[in-house]
Amino acid sequence: MELDRLAISSVGAVVAVVTWLGWSALNWVWLRPRRLERRLREQGLSGTSYKLLFGDVKDSYAMTERAKSSPIPFSQDILPRVVPFLHNSVNTYGKISFTWLGPNPRVNIMDPELVKEILSKNFHFRKLRSNPLAKLLANGLASYEDEQWTRHRKLINPAFHIEKLKHMLPAFDTSCSEMISAWENTVSTHGFCELDVWPFLQALSRDVISRTAFGSNYEEGRRIFQLQTEQAEHTIKALNSVYIPGWRFMPTKRNNRMKEIEKEVKASLRAMIDKRLKAMKAGEASNEDLLGKMLESNLREVQDSGKDGKKAAGMMMSIDEVIEECKLFYFAGQETTSVLLVWTMVLLSKHPHWQQLAREEVLQVFGNDKPNFDGLNRLKIVTMILNEVLRLYPPAVAMIRVIHKETKLGRLCLPAGTILSIPIILLHHDSKVWGDDAKEFNPERFSEGLSKATKNGVVSFFPFGWGPRICIGQNFAMLEAKMAVAMILQRFSFELSPSYTHAPHTVITLQPQYGAHLILQKI
Repeated sequence: MELDRLAISSVGAVVAVVTWLGWSALNWVWLRPRRLERRLREQGLSGTSYKLLFGDVKDSYAMTERAKSSPIPFSQDILPRVVPFLHNSVNTYGKISFTWLGPNPRVNIMDPELVKEILSKNFHFRKLRSNPLAKLLANGLASYEDEQWTRHRKLINPAFHIEKLKHMLPAFDTSCSEMISAWENTVSTHGFCELDVWPFLQALSRDVISRTAFGSNYEEGRRIFQLQTEQAEHTIKALNSVYIPGWRFMPTKRNNRMKEIEKEVKASLRAMIDKRLKAMKAGEASNEDLLGKMLESNLREVQDSGKDGKKAAGMMMSIDEVIEECKLFYFAGQETTSVLLVWTMVLLSKHPHWQQLAREEVLQVFGNDKPNFDGLNRLKIVTMILNEVLRLYPPAVAMIRVIHKETKLGRLCLPAGTILSIPIILLHHDSKVWGDDAKEFNPERFSEGLSKATKNGVVSFFPFGWGPRICIGQNFAMLEAKMAVAMILQRFSFELSPSYTHAPHTVITLQPQYGAHLILQKI
């Protein structure tokens, strides 16, 4: 009898667990999404109808693949190619509308004031953690929240202070000089040549981040960059699919490869950090690079905490956290600048008048001398051009946030679990904000600064984000870009090659799918 009771209890427990799992799955893939859809439609929002489990993921992926299958004329609007599903959704359902990222509604927000509210209230509107596999690419400051974000921002911020950036100019100069020397050797025979500048600009930004972050050159960091580039491609594929809880533990080919990459990158960075810590403990001065400043800031927190070991442990970063910040330096530090530079060269090739104006300004400020910090800050035309490039071709085409409790936003009362999409590239191309020439390259719009660049005075320029979580490396990226542009303009004129193919597409950042083939002319 006792055994019978145990058997019945066991069966009952199994049935209860299976029932609970079944109900949870049903609620996740169907009941909850339908409730959220009703809530959004009741508030007057339009959008796509929910499709079981996948939502709009399959449609979005299919549209993106079709758009990437062929290039476009330079004069054609890039939005249908770069963000085809998002562009179509906004045109069909409105600037504040919704689509589906799996079983989660994604509300598009194209009101600049609401965007600012979202980005300023970073403790209410959170970073989305939809796919744990994305953490394998980088899981540093950009993805942290609450106290961890506050602590890391405080520790890392000194490394990006403007006075520290001044000390990085020699590294910028060395890296740029090496690239320009390679170009000069290529054009030396005839005075001009056709060149795909994209891989050179990628190598430049990688070299810069290696020198400024770790005091090494690009050759030493080459393997890490190769691995992080591959990891980015795997991450994009992972993000373009619905993540099923627990899937990251499955021994699939992609999962295994992503974990192999993470292991190798971590091992390389750990060796680099251990070597630096050993030198610092031996009394050697910390290098004037980002890693040195980060470790120095970390140790200072320990010293300021005195004998309170618990307080010190709570304030400093662990070695694993330092490694994640290094991975973020490696990836974000080179991605943003390389894409800014390549689109700047492409657009100045297409608009030689602005190329000439920029060159005249550079020669007026520096002549043929090396650019210096004060002079770079006086380059008004170059700054206008870079801002216009960031407007038309922002490195990140969209930002994502999520709310975990019911939240008021403007007239909307958004239910918990709603994802908010801020389509940066659509905001940057919006004619109601920027005027009838919003699709055109016109740096003149920034001649009186950001506040007067738009049609109605509403600032709608978010290439580096906005608010408390604005990109910590913004000044670093702009200073590097100014240095590179100035040195290129001092030595070369350039135009689009007949073989240039216009095909912007997104691989984490907005890149030229077929490179950037230009004709360089030695000045």
